[in-house]
Amino acid sequence: MHNQSLHSSEALDYLVIGAGPAGLQLGHLLATAGHTYRILEAGNRPGTFFQKFPRHRQLISSNKVHTGIDDPEFNLRMDWNSLLSPDPELLFTRYSKRYFPAADDYVRYLADFAEAFDLDIAFDTRAVRIRRDDDGFTVTDQHGGDHRGRRLVMATGVSRPYIPDVPGIETAEDYSDVSVDPEDFTDQRVLILGKGNSALETADNLIETAAVIHVAGPHGLRLAWKSHYVGHLRAVNNNFLDTYQLKSQNAILDGNVLSIEKEPGDGGRYRVRFSFSRANEVVKEIPYDRIIVCTGFRFDASPFDPECRPELVINDRFAALTPAYESVNVPGLYFAGTLTQQRDFKKSTNGFIHGFRYGVRALSRILDERHHDRAWPVQPLATDPAALADAVVARVNRSSALWQQFGVIGDLLVAADGDQARYHEEVPVAYAHESPLTAGADYFVVTLEYGPDHDKVDPFDITVRRAAQNSVGEAFDASYLHPVIRHFRGGELLGTHHMAENLENEWNHPKVHHAPLVEFFARKLDAQPAGAGR
Repeated sequence: MHNQSLHSSEALDYLVIGAGPAGLQLGHLLATAGHTYRILEAGNRPGTFFQKFPRHRQLISSNKVHTGIDDPEFNLRMDWNSLLSPDPELLFTRYSKRYFPAADDYVRYLADFAEAFDLDIAFDTRAVRIRRDDDGFTVTDQHGGDHRGRRLVMATGVSRPYIPDVPGIETAEDYSDVSVDPEDFTDQRVLILGKGNSALETADNLIETAAVIHVAGPHGLRLAWKSHYVGHLRAVNNNFLDTYQLKSQNAILDGNVLSIEKEPGDGGRYRVRFSFSRANEVVKEIPYDRIIVCTGFRFDASPFDPECRPELVINDRFAALTPAYESVNVPGLYFAGTLTQQRDFKKSTNGFIHGFRYGVRALSRILDERHHDRAWPVQPLATDPAALADAVVARVNRSSALWQQFGVIGDLLVAADGDQARYHEEVPVAYAHESPLTAGADYFVVTLEYGPDHDKVDPFDITVRRAAQNSVGEAFDASYLHPVIRHFRGGELLGTHHMAENLENEWNHPKVHHAPLVEFFARKLDAQPAGAGR
């Protein structure tokens, strides 16, 4: 690893901005592939973000050490922190036994990962200007040094606070800097803006000392156990909800802050005008001693020159991306890590390590395919319904990528070469339809998915009927995670097969799971036009 800014007159294959988990994962994959690259990191060690966040130093990413299973691929389903590598010693489960581990342990893990693979990282190297040149991109750091790469990958994460447009909000305190000592809030009335994990983590921390805590936002509170989106409120952060529903002076406010006015002086109170969305937009002025803004983060596009500035979406929080994780308006500018959640915003797991580690691996394969004439890894199979079903059943019962990136990353079965089919693992579903892998062929996309209305089903309400387990006839209505196999030709959907859900996520029953899938493949392969794969 390199501890200072390094300058190069010759363009590298790749410049990667950010040495967090996504940048390290990509660096390892680029190095393994033999490409020239450099990671530019503003901090003095890997994982700068995790040196400060989350503020209360407990991760909410699962670290299940004991699964009772020896398969390392399956165990990654329960390990939400490890990066992908061939080294069994570089699993985060060896760094902590806590189910919700300490952030400091993760900083140590990232440093060890970077050192183990001798990744090319220039520390203390902040990108202050990004511009196009004749051979790609030039990045200027804060020391005035230039770094050149044919392609640029942004792996910075969402590094700037997202501040809503509310008059007077600049007088409030931000989650990034506010005190985390509960004693500093003794007997105070506190307003927390935001309804995500940072807001409720902050509220939980103040329950014992603050007099009144209000958590406010325009949208309803979303619970992760119901929505299956792990960025929604996690149970580990929801003790505050008890204090609201059991009437302990705290409350959740649904609506919009219209304005914030701070009285003069250091001890001056805030007066907040709030419009209640569930009370006919009634506006009330409410006094507070402190206001804490916990409204999330956004991508920092400020270093980009205008001619190569990526188009932004979702309240300018993220760059707009193609299915190949490339900027929609700046060719050669790619994104990795939590920035790729624009592709599945608040639906799947691109925003989190256990999801984007597979997205980064897919990106590395896309880059190889596009820029280095290297085909996506493939396993040849006989174009036989039973053989195809065997391969699918084996994968859905152990794959971590399909499990973690539900509905977003899938396996690809291409029936295009006479009596042989091609099995490609871990292809982003949206990319599959435009990839050279599927050109002129019938193909099947294999995913794990929840039902379309899964977030409207309360899994603890026993009065609501759900699809029976191991029921072939009810598989289509399953709301819980289960395998889905779709048949396409030229991007057109020609058929869908749902495998019956199962409590233990074991989709391998000969009659319930395997036989119906064989029948589906047989029916679909027989329906292919002449010359389309058979």
